[in-house]
Amino acid sequence: MSNLSHEVERMCKVAKGPNHGPAPIPEEGKWVKSYEIKDISGLSHGVGWCAPQQGMCKLTLNVKQGIIEEALVETSGCSGMTHSAAMAAEILQGKTLLEALNTDLVCDAINVAMREIFKQLAYGRTQTAFSEDGLPIGASLEDLGKGLRSQIGTIFATKEKGVRYLEMAEGYILSLGLDKNNEVIGYKFVHLGKMMEMIRHGKPAQEAYEANIKSYGRYDEAVKYIDPREE
Repeated sequence: MSNLSHEVERMCKVAKGPNHGPAPIPEEGKWVKSYEIKDISGLSHGVGWCAPQQGMCKLTLNVKQGIIEEALVETSGCSGMTHSAAMAAEILQGKTLLEALNTDLVCDAINVAMREIFKQLAYGRTQTAFSEDGLPIGASLEDLGKGLRSQIGTIFATKEKGVRYLEMAEGYILSLGLDKNNEVIGYKFVHLGKMMEMIRHGKPAQEAYEANIKSYGRYDEAVKYIDPREE
């Protein structure tokens, strides 16, 4: 028995009432009462940031019976974090969820993302909460799309000169189309993932580049075109 304080030692014992255990959580199509870390399964995402908020991390884990079977680490805003992500991805796979929570994942932002995703998994607030048997290992790659590149949005703007689209989900922005009021009505882009895939498979670089240039919005109706990085 644990050491008791004098005050507690003098107390009479009162019997404990009902003990229903933990509340069940939704978990891969089942309602589960989680007593141990091996009771946790699910796929979800966590977002984290470092102390100066210079960089951020999106962490996706696929957990089966408490073990991390799959990890996708996506980072932005900090060059050093990309190298931290490489180490974190090696560290995470095969660990229990609790072990990973208490492991240094090299970068503050990745550690915070791990903390946030742990809470989702522990409370059953996961992407797969109501999906029977969850998702297969490798499911996180679906977030990346063709070419296996993260979805990126990079937009810069000043009050003096207005907005510049630099990169969107569709790809690297080549030019912006402006209307007669100098407002953006569309853009031309190159899909980098598809372009690099064609180059890797033997297509000449220029041919691959031209094959993956497309436009979005009312780009063809623009009265003026600008290079967002040069003009």
